[in-house]
Amino acid sequence: MLDKLEAINVRYIEVEKLISSANAMNDMKIYIQLSKEYKDLDPIIKIFKIYKNIMSNISEAKEIVSSSTDAEMKEMAKMELDELLPKVNPIEEEIKVLLIPKDPADSKNAVMEIRAGSGGDEASLFAGDLFKMYSAFAQSKGWSTDLVDIAEGTAGGYKEIIFNISGDDVYGQLKFESGVHRVQRVPQTETQGRVHTSAASVIVLPEAEEFDVELKTSDIRKDTYCSSGPGGQSVNTTYSAVRLTHVPTGVVAQCQDQKSQHKNYDKALKVLRSRIYEIELQKKLEEDAKHRKTMVSSGDRSAKIRTYNYPQGRVTEHRIGLTKYNLQAVTGGDIQEFIDELQLAENAEKLKEGTSNG
Repeated sequence: MLDKLEAINVRYIEVEKLISSANAMNDMKIYIQLSKEYKDLDPIIKIFKIYKNIMSNISEAKEIVSSSTDAEMKEMAKMELDELLPKVNPIEEEIKVLLIPKDPADSKNAVMEIRAGSGGDEASLFAGDLFKMYSAFAQSKGWSTDLVDIAEGTAGGYKEIIFNISGDDVYGQLKFESGVHRVQRVPQTETQGRVHTSAASVIVLPEAEEFDVELKTSDIRKDTYCSSGPGGQSVNTTYSAVRLTHVPTGVVAQCQDQKSQHKNYDKALKVLRSRIYEIELQKKLEEDAKHRKTMVSSGDRSAKIRTYNYPQGRVTEHRIGLTKYNLQAVTGGDIQEFIDELQLAENAEKLKEGTSNG
């Protein structure tokens, strides 16, 4: 393991030098890629230095125990070994996890799409609850949210809502949220007090940057139309809403959140680029799923991933069989525990994969 870490350290020093080179300074694409690589390597190098120090001290202590004639020195070396040896396995396990190849999309911002599914008005209200949950979670992480497009439900909530979330490692945290979320509760309109089941689908896309996907202007058809919904007097009177169609793939994105057509175009273009980028990512996820027994990261958007049961105050994460009785906290944005457990499950699968391949 030390040899592998030494090689990573050599690359870390090399990247450190390359970042400040004239070549990187003059090419933003190279600079961004090198900065990301440096940031990804940093935690590995920190733990490598600790591990190297422990292994060096163990080696010295063993040498003293086996060759020293000084009884007091031997005793001290034995005590040091008793303290150091139990630290080796935990730190090696931590290093193994850090050495799992990272999904290059994990560090990206995300585009989230929430759509009401089965359940009529109640599904729209639940879609609104999910939007509040993710907004609160984003705020707790210091991330920013930016609305792209909204279709409001007839009794509140949303038939569909699309928004961007920007910050550190957003997609890596939220990618597990893709799938069907189910709610079991008594709707406000239910007079008999019966529990109904409704659903909403969540799609999380990594926000593609310009150099991830090259879009030719000639391949994009732009349509403008009047906005609908809240937005003041200019709504329904000016053609500020924008719909973009990528002709080669048929992928469509639209935005009517801003009064300015230009701003709506920029937002819609971001979503369009992300959807096209995600087509390729989806192929990779499906390929990964063939090799992995438990597919944690959601390659299948139709999969029911989580149930929110209001009468019992229960939230169940079906992919890993995790149930928590803290529904109020979860819907208030406290979803970190679910994300952490899903990441652990995926890392365990990747480690198994690495062992069986190695």
